[in-house]
Amino acid sequence: MKKLMNGWLVLSLAILVGCAAAVPPGVGVWNLMMSTPLGDNEVELILNEDGSGMMTAGPLGEAPLDGAMFEGNTIAFSIDLDVQGQAFTLDFTGTVDGDSLEGEFGSDFGAFDASGSRQ
Repeated sequence: MKKLMNGWLVLSLAILVGCAAAVPPGVGVWNLMMSTPLGDNEVELILNEDGSGMMTAGPLGEAPLDGAMFEGNTIAFSIDLDVQGQAFTLDFTGTVDGDSLEGEFGSDFGAFDASGSRQ
């Protein structure tokens, strides 16, 4: 009986470690289209497993991001941009479905829908 219990303990620990080591589905390089009042903008979003990354968004410029959070298929992060000397923050929330990402960038100017796919 003791060997059986030890076996179950080892199996349970292996499963937990395997689950903890899984890469979040939001990790990767994403090509998105962000809809703004001034038109659509192409966005390249790089998300790393540690929550760091980079966003390049045409006229909005390029900025590093840190602190991206992954919970199941959900991604959330804030990014600070400097556009022509004007600083503002975009707050992204989105959902991954396979190689598709849908979400929105919240800002002081309203929410901008975004959708796209993994490279």
